[in-house]
Amino acid sequence: MSETPSTGFSMIHPSSSEGQVRSPRHLRITHPVVAKRISFYKSGDPQFRGVRVVVNPRSFKSFDALLDNLSRKVPLPFGVRNISTPRGRHSITRLEELEDGESYLCSHSRKVQPVDLDKARQRPRPWLSSRTPGAQAQGHPVVAAAPGLLRAPRRLVVFRNGDPKTRCAVLLNRRVTQSFEAFLQHLTVVMKYPVAKLYATDGRKVPSLQAVILSSGAVVAAGREPFKPGNYDIQKYLLPARLPGISHRVHRKGNAKSESRKSGNWKVSIITSDLPNAGTSSQIYIVLYGQHRSSAPIYLYGTDGTRFQDGHEDIFTITVGDIGTVFKIRIGHTNSGHSPSWHCKKIQLQNMNSGEEFYIPVQRWLARDQEDGEICRELPLINRGQPILPVTKYEVFVATGELWNAGTVANVYISIYGKKGDTGSRQLFRSKNSCKFLRGQTDAFFLEAVHLGDLYKIVIGHNGLGPGNGWFLDDVVVKDPTTNRDYAFFCHRWLDQGEDDGKIVRELYARTNGIFSARKKLELQRKETWAAESWKFTKGNTLQFYNRLTGGFVRLHPDGTVDALGEKTDKYGLFDVIFNKGNICIFQSHEMRHLSLGIDNGFVTGVACGGASSELRVLYQSSRCSLLTSAAVPGHMVIFDRHGKIADESSGGYANLSKEFVIFVKGVFLNSAVVLLATSLCQALCLQPDGTCTGAGNQSEKSYWKVHKISSGICMFESVKNARMYLRIKDGRCDGTGTGDIDCHFKIKKNLENASISLESTRSPGLFVGLQADGLAKPVIYTKDENVCFYPQVIQFGRENPMGMSATPSQGEEKIHESQNHSVIPSGPEAGHLLPSSAAKEIRRSQSSETLLSEDEWKVIVLTGNTGTKANVTLWVYGDEGVTGPISLSKDSPEQLFLPRQEDEFQVEIRRVGEIYKIRIGHDGTGGQPEWSLQRVTMKHMRSKKMLDFVADVLLSGIQVDGDLVCELPVLRDGQPIFPLVRYHVDVYTGQLKQDKTESEVSLCLYGERGDSGLRLLRKSNMPVRFQRGQIDKFQVEAVSLGKLQKVLLHCEASDKSQYWYCDKVIVREPSTASESIFICERWLPFMSQGIIHSEIELYRQEMQINHQPKIQEEANGKRCCHFSSFNLFLFLDYLPCIFLWYILIEFKL
Repeated sequence: MSETPSTGFSMIHPSSSEGQVRSPRHLRITHPVVAKRISFYKSGDPQFRGVRVVVNPRSFKSFDALLDNLSRKVPLPFGVRNISTPRGRHSITRLEELEDGESYLCSHSRKVQPVDLDKARQRPRPWLSSRTPGAQAQGHPVVAAAPGLLRAPRRLVVFRNGDPKTRCAVLLNRRVTQSFEAFLQHLTVVMKYPVAKLYATDGRKVPSLQAVILSSGAVVAAGREPFKPGNYDIQKYLLPARLPGISHRVHRKGNAKSESRKSGNWKVSIITSDLPNAGTSSQIYIVLYGQHRSSAPIYLYGTDGTRFQDGHEDIFTITVGDIGTVFKIRIGHTNSGHSPSWHCKKIQLQNMNSGEEFYIPVQRWLARDQEDGEICRELPLINRGQPILPVTKYEVFVATGELWNAGTVANVYISIYGKKGDTGSRQLFRSKNSCKFLRGQTDAFFLEAVHLGDLYKIVIGHNGLGPGNGWFLDDVVVKDPTTNRDYAFFCHRWLDQGEDDGKIVRELYARTNGIFSARKKLELQRKETWAAESWKFTKGNTLQFYNRLTGGFVRLHPDGTVDALGEKTDKYGLFDVIFNKGNICIFQSHEMRHLSLGIDNGFVTGVACGGASSELRVLYQSSRCSLLTSAAVPGHMVIFDRHGKIADESSGGYANLSKEFVIFVKGVFLNSAVVLLATSLCQALCLQPDGTCTGAGNQSEKSYWKVHKISSGICMFESVKNARMYLRIKDGRCDGTGTGDIDCHFKIKKNLENASISLESTRSPGLFVGLQADGLAKPVIYTKDENVCFYPQVIQFGRENPMGMSATPSQGEEKIHESQNHSVIPSGPEAGHLLPSSAAKEIRRSQSSETLLSEDEWKVIVLTGNTGTKANVTLWVYGDEGVTGPISLSKDSPEQLFLPRQEDEFQVEIRRVGEIYKIRIGHDGTGGQPEWSLQRVTMKHMRSKKMLDFVADVLLSGIQVDGDLVCELPVLRDGQPIFPLVRYHVDVYTGQLKQDKTESEVSLCLYGERGDSGLRLLRKSNMPVRFQRGQIDKFQVEAVSLGKLQKVLLHCEASDKSQYWYCDKVIVREPSTASESIFICERWLPFMSQGIIHSEIELYRQEMQINHQPKIQEEANGKRCCHFSSFNLFLFLDYLPCIFLWYILIEFKL
């Protein structure tokens, strides 16, 4: 028996360090050299967004130096050891072979897997990127920040791997957490050795910035070496006295008075059982829970390395601070070494301050291969022979979503929080199912812990390791057997670095009302179903309503009677959508134009079009079936009995009535149609860069397929994004590498029960296009399972086959490529006789326009006032889902545009912005006419005829003192703007040094929850000369309300170093509020980084509010106060040569 002191402070002997301190650079100033800007992506990983690297002779002396730099930025198991061209055909071995502006793949071996660079380059929302929308449109790199993750600065303790004595405290603010790579670089500077990886104190890898922010408050910084266990205790660094700026600390329980902490020394005696192989090679840790707080994991080990052997007693002394009255402990190990299993017999605790002793019997295995597989145990303290709290075995039900590729092979962890503490992070290790976290599966786990009281939240996530590690979590239910209560935690989101917001950890709050939680889940499913099916009710579509109970289609007869006994080809079963407003529609009989399907006095019948009784509301269920109810009289709906006759709910039993209908759209697979083959409510069949097909693709342009109709019911599908690549089944594989031969011919089988289709190979009858659980397409035998079901959505309707094309597959195969380029459309009266009326209508529409109108086409009408312009006019359009711009409003004869009192029309494409809420329009002041009188802007949707009218009546001038070249206009609703125009007051503080002033032009862009203001030139100041030493310049920026401000972008173009500008901070005020948004800069513009001069900088909002009352005093103080470190240094350097001052500023980033 031995006694070893083990504290959370410094009782661990440091091991040798593998890192080296970076050597200082030479004292010299170099001018910027010609550099190559190159993007590097990860081999085989389309979710990796790529890194942008500037390569020049000064930044990288050799090719190996570039490989080492990329190894820190591109996560590969053995670092970056090979760089190749995007298709992997040519390896790069010298810096001279890299070309400016190109993209390359990084791998750790010679074998390279290509990736879809378009997907890897996918941009975030413009107002969350690091450049203005204008800069994005010009192809500049977009570096996504991490907004919303870090709401307030937070302190983090960073230990050196294997050396707990070497540590530092880092303040997590927006400046150092713009990306994970930037944070590692910051730690490299702070720790003074190369940092390539981070670990939690228990040895788990910290793979992302989100994991850093959600960590327990301490991380271990390592180079390329593996994790080294140690006593990484952070209690010493969490004391309030050591945290500047925090005057009091809120505890969960206990006295709120501020009092000094007691030392909290404990003697811990642990006895290992004498069972065979009871000892462990793993690292043991202990956590104490008190009424005030808990300790961090404290590792228990000595210097001889022979701890926790069979039948031995090990004694340690630990220090945890004042945690209050202890009520439970958690003991566990890291499951490391050659024999990690451990059987603990008992634990004794003694408070060395009060002398109080506790005896805790354990007699449990902590092993993956024993008992329940847990490697940590929670144990309550014994008081008078009874445990203070009971030990509860919580049952945790984890439901994985129904989306394709929703499952994961990563390790999933959960932490449950209650009013009496938490369980700590536990791996969900042993499920009742043989395979965990499969698509559509609910896994049940048991989690043993000291009773937590009422539960209120969980934190659940995974480690992001393994192939296909992304996970779609539906919900989690925790059952408390002690109180017999269920706690529901609703998620229904991705935990995937390549999906949604990129988070792999979610914090979910409890809903104790199971009925409310189920109702919310059902409402969300209905909303998603409507979003996927609403395209069917577009005005002009022809529909059929199928009733599953009767097995027939709804028919409207000439005498006005309605039944549900029609055949698929019945002409009275076709209905045209002639009115659509939300989910309210009018369904006109395709055969009898004067009648429509309606509900009159509660009776389903044919009614005259246009009346209130003809308006039906469509309500979708999660089963993709719809209800048809009266819009005028809620509660009245279309119902049939099993004989296909009209009925009401009182006509008979519920089983004999049906009010659900499956909706079919006519003309989906006409020739040259563009369709999307949905595999779920938000996924679709997509062709991947390597030629494989997956059903887990996004419903975007990459998933569009062009239909080539061979004959009745037989089609080919060509990828729109990748021309001449066809869906096919060949040699037991299903992919998108077909060339248009018979292997690409599919017979379309329509499934009446859910309005889906299945694709059967005509070359191999009986084989259908199917999906595996991970979404990968493969040939399967038809079994009526959902893996062979595709739900078509029409992006653009097609037309009937051109005259002269054979109806046989063999002849159609010969002429298919010719039909793509030379489509012969019959004209004259014979066309109407040869084709159905709906197809004839589509042909006439295609004759009048070369292509069908898409959902993205708008007409923009600009009315100029008394003053015209010859400048270049640009438009931005903002919606709740994105922004489009800049859109150049130009034509072939620009001299005839924007003349006085003239209307100019433009046809533009506005893609996927959602509901439009504002526009920005302006000019660049060129062309000799720097002024432009803008009266009105009108936008008209070409397909729906929706109009948006913007009254401007403004002079956009570059020569007037208070003029501006751009203006923002909000969308009006009921005569009032959706979001008001706001005139933001911007105060710009210039530094105190003599060289801080500038005569250069300075521009600013505000970013908020609702987009950005665009880059605005700061022209009109309250001071006669702008941006002078120690001066506060006041400007005004008018924009549609941005909501809560998040960041600003400063831009300063300086012709030479004498015009460089030092900005202290920027304060933005919104007149309608009494608060200020403060953005600290404290650096020069432009600035140099990696040999490149940057003219822009992002400043993130400080999470604090400043009242207006002490404003005068603050301004007075502001003129004589500076940041301590930089101010004293500048006073000393004021007498040094300017060139030396410039070097100090650049090298130390003051």
